Amino acid sequence: MHDFTNFKNGNETELTYSLKWAAWKWLWEVAECRVIGYEVRLEGPFDRIADVVGLGTENRVYLIEVKSSRADLSRDDNNERTQKKLRQKEKSLQAAAELTNSVLAAAKIAASANLTSDLERAVAITESDATKITTKSASTKKRIETLSTKLHDPAYLRCADFHYIMAPDRMIRSTEVPDQWGLLNERAEVVIEAPQKQVKRVTQHVLRAIARANTRDLMKACEVNVQRTT
Repeated sequence: MHDFTNFKNGNETELTYSLKWAAWKWLWEVAECRVIGYEVRLEGPFDRIADVVGLGTENRVYLIEVKSSRADLSRDDNNERTQKKLRQKEKSLQAAAELTNSVLAAAKIAASANLTSDLERAVAITESDATKITTKSASTKKRIETLSTKLHDPAYLRCADFHYIMAPDRMIRSTEVPDQWGLLNERAEVVIEAPQKQVKRVTQHVLRAIARANTRDLMKACEVNVQRTT
């Protein structure tokens, strides 16, 4: 099935695209979904985008996240514990930056009064340390702002009856699969069954979201360009 390249996003690897088709195959053949879409933007407080979504029998919603590498998995596999650790790290880095800048200011004053080679070296080392700490602090702050908790987000877990991760075989150990998620491999086989959730019926919203995604993909595949009118 994954020989079709018309629906491939420009930033997708061949492996990711192949896994998405394997997810589609599993939804069609095993979950018996007859309405399936890629990159489906689901309604909700965070407007999450799911890699593959299908609507099966009894209006059950299946949601699949495709992960082609461990780095890809790690980006979304964060929780409140991760956020807390990062905030503590940022606080420590800010304190270290303040202390280093204070030492740097004192060193510069001392150097201006009596410049020696030792003081000059000390100022240079302190300036380098201050720059490194400030850079780390800014990087940590940015990571906190962009941290994805997608796989543990309660709102996202309410979007479907079943949540699965699709990944290459043996890439993810069974003990690493997030709570309330199942695991599929690239052969469209179930490695770990996903528990069924008691979710509010969102069939109409999901159908609309899949329809929008499929219309977008079909227009892209057929190279149809339509300008928005105001």
